[in-house]
Amino acid sequence: MSVQASVAKVTERIVARSQPYRSAYLARLEQARRQDVQRGALSCTNLAHGFAAFPTNDKLRLKQDKSSSVAIVSSYNDMLSAHQPFEHYPQIIKDAVHAAGGVAQFAGGTPAMCDGVTQGQPGMELSLFSRDAIAMATAIALSHNMFDAAVYLGICDKIVPGLLIGALHFGHLPAVFIPGGPMTSGMTNKEKVKIRQLYAEGKIGRAELLEAEAKSYHSAGTCTFYGTANSNQMLMEALGLHLPGSAFITPNTPLRAALTAEAGRQALKITDRGDQYLPVGHVVSEKSIVNAIVTLLATGGSTNHTLHLVAIAKAAGIVIDWNDFDALSAVVPLVTRIYPNGDADVNHFHAAGGTGFVIRELLDAGLMHEDVKTILGDSLRAHCAEPFLEGESVVFKPAPAVSGDDSVLRTATAPFSADGGLRLLTGNLGRSVIKISAVKKEHWVVQAPALVFHSQEAFMKAFRAGELDRDFVAVLSHQGPRANGMPELHALTPALGILQDAGRHVALITDGRMSGASGKVPAAIHVTPEVLAGGPLGLVRDGDMIRMDAEQGILEALVPTEEWAQRQPLTLDLTANHVGMGRELFAMFRTTVSAAEEGATSFGLPPVLHDQESAEQQPQKATI
Repeated sequence: MSVQASVAKVTERIVARSQPYRSAYLARLEQARRQDVQRGALSCTNLAHGFAAFPTNDKLRLKQDKSSSVAIVSSYNDMLSAHQPFEHYPQIIKDAVHAAGGVAQFAGGTPAMCDGVTQGQPGMELSLFSRDAIAMATAIALSHNMFDAAVYLGICDKIVPGLLIGALHFGHLPAVFIPGGPMTSGMTNKEKVKIRQLYAEGKIGRAELLEAEAKSYHSAGTCTFYGTANSNQMLMEALGLHLPGSAFITPNTPLRAALTAEAGRQALKITDRGDQYLPVGHVVSEKSIVNAIVTLLATGGSTNHTLHLVAIAKAAGIVIDWNDFDALSAVVPLVTRIYPNGDADVNHFHAAGGTGFVIRELLDAGLMHEDVKTILGDSLRAHCAEPFLEGESVVFKPAPAVSGDDSVLRTATAPFSADGGLRLLTGNLGRSVIKISAVKKEHWVVQAPALVFHSQEAFMKAFRAGELDRDFVAVLSHQGPRANGMPELHALTPALGILQDAGRHVALITDGRMSGASGKVPAAIHVTPEVLAGGPLGLVRDGDMIRMDAEQGILEALVPTEEWAQRQPLTLDLTANHVGMGRELFAMFRTTVSAAEEGATSFGLPPVLHDQESAEQQPQKATI
């Protein structure tokens, strides 16, 4: 089925814009690809080091070069609930791959930090940059050149984008992503929000708040709200990098273990040694990136992906920008209501029909490209399915024809909203994105005086002092990646929500982030350029009238043009944000990071090589 004209137009624009970089990227994939196993390039000494600790039978398989080797790259740690289940996955994968005639090796681990733990703390200023550090760690794991494919164990905010960016820099290798699944449902989201607001108002104490939070985040698995972690899993399904319907199967269940084993076997099937070669650099294409954006919009996913998808695309030689998100949002219907865009959690979403239902609806509506490569072959249609366990085998059956709960999941023809709820805002304050899928329409336009803050702490101090009981637009500047690593600003959400509930017209503008948990208060985030890159947020003064208009896409300081042109940006001493909690180790990221709309990355697009230079750099296979 052909896609709608508007989706085709955006895709064509991306293809044209990306052409020189994508061509260079694909040429490098062909250079890196070998007609034999990757370790065929290694000398005898290299290879001996690579399998020295292996069991005798596996060592023999590698010596004979007759079996494929699958790398395992994992973000396991047992402090974070989402990653704790990965403890036992490597052995499951090794056993499954061995039984299928291959070899699996634990190639390396990556960092995994949790924004839920670091929220409002100095450690949050490392969070965004951890994505690129994870990509680097992934590259180090694969740099031994021992492998024919790789499986990636990751789930949360920066981890999956970092793993995929690293995988794409080894784009000639097939890649299968293996999720851990969400924890079972705890306290309802409505009750959780109520308790947080009561605490922010000083009506309950820390003990009561902690008890409620512990009931919400109570066991192994991801948080159950639809933030960045679960948006990651939805997008891996849309990109065709998961086994179908595997994203939201809870940990420590027989089906979860069986899917993990099946993922290892699938990685073995798609290596260059067989006739189903599906390298990740071909799976992630211009069309599949459009599919990912469409799915993000249709499900009200995390605004962090206006950074992460840009960075992922860049790693594959594909150039996207916020105009693409905005154009697609105008035609993509919102088909889910998952907290913070509703009351349900991802377990309710999965029970109602889940990822296979969403992908089928979007394909049938002509909003996604069906003719893309996935880890299962040449069509995304294979991912309109959900997994079941029959005996010891995983079987995939068509996703439900009818939603199990239309308050959570609807068809593309009867959606919650006709558009995806993400808007591009532009004006004399820069370029920004705003997520309005959880914002009531009466709050889409806010015009009020500015109150300028330079930290979350300053804002909360004013709130607790009773100084914010008025209409205002909070302008939180110097929160961009160059300034302090672009932290998430969730500490402001309960306070702003309280003021809005009290009838005040409030909004937030910042060059920082709010991510997938941004909710009912209008927030213009990721303002670009950031203040330290000459961005105009540094020109705003208390009392300036600000207009944030999500209907018309306007972000303006209503200041006379001549006065605006004469202003000088405020300068702050940010030294305190650059030391302590390891922040000094990340100085190189702050000095080299690109703009938010360019993915806030420390790496660039693939350099375009001339044909002669490409030929001269053709790798040669070593003799063993």
